[in-house]
Amino acid sequence: MNTDYWLESWKQNKIGFHQHEINGHLSSFWKQLNAEDQSQVFLPLCGKSLDLLWLRQQGHHVLGIEISAIAILDFFVENNLTFNSRYQNDLQIWESEHLTILQDDFFNLTAHQLLDVAGVFDRAALVALPISLRQKYAQHLKNILSEKAKILLIAFEYDQSKMDGPPFAVHEAEIHELYGDRYEIKLLLSQDALDNYPSFRSRGLSCLTEKVYLLTPTI
Repeated sequence: MNTDYWLESWKQNKIGFHQHEINGHLSSFWKQLNAEDQSQVFLPLCGKSLDLLWLRQQGHHVLGIEISAIAILDFFVENNLTFNSRYQNDLQIWESEHLTILQDDFFNLTAHQLLDVAGVFDRAALVALPISLRQKYAQHLKNILSEKAKILLIAFEYDQSKMDGPPFAVHEAEIHELYGDRYEIKLLLSQDALDNYPSFRSRGLSCLTEKVYLLTPTI
C-alpha cells in the first residue's frame, strides 16, 4: 500500500473511513492530554476530518498532513472556510485561521515542522497502514515529535483473517511494541464497537473491539 492507493481512493470517492461527525472519543478524552490553549496540535493523515475544526474550536492551532488535494479542498469548501494556498519549495500549504494542512507524504515530515506540537490525535493513521508500514510510521512519528507531545490514539482489534484492512487490526501488544520505548501507555477505553461500524459486519466481522490510548512521553 502506497500513496497511490489513497490518492485513488479520494479520486473515486471510496472514503468509507471518513466520519461525518466529530469523533466522540476525541471530545471525551482530549482534555487528558492537558494541551494548553493556543498550543499547536497535529493530526496525521487527516483527510477532511471534522476533528480538525473541533480542535480549533478548543483554542488550538491545528496542523494536519494529507496527501490528497481532493480531500483538502473538500474540507475547506464543505465547511465554508476562507483559505489560501501557497507553495514553500515543492510543499503546498493550505491555510485558514489557526488551521494549516500540509499536502505531502507523512514520511516527508521533519522535526522542524512539528517543533511546536503539544498533542497528537491519531484516529485513522496507524490503523490505515498494513503491518509492513506501521513500524516505519511509528518510528518516524517518534523521531519528529518533541519530547513534550502526548498522543491520543484509537485502534481496532479484530480477527484480521475475517476482513481485509484498512482499517487494520492493531492489537494492544503491538501498541506497546511500537511506542513502549518512549511512552507510558494508558488504556482509556475498551469497548465492543461492531454496532458502531455496521459496514464492518457486512465485510465479515462478528466481533470488533475499539480501544483508546493515551501515550505520555517518558523521556
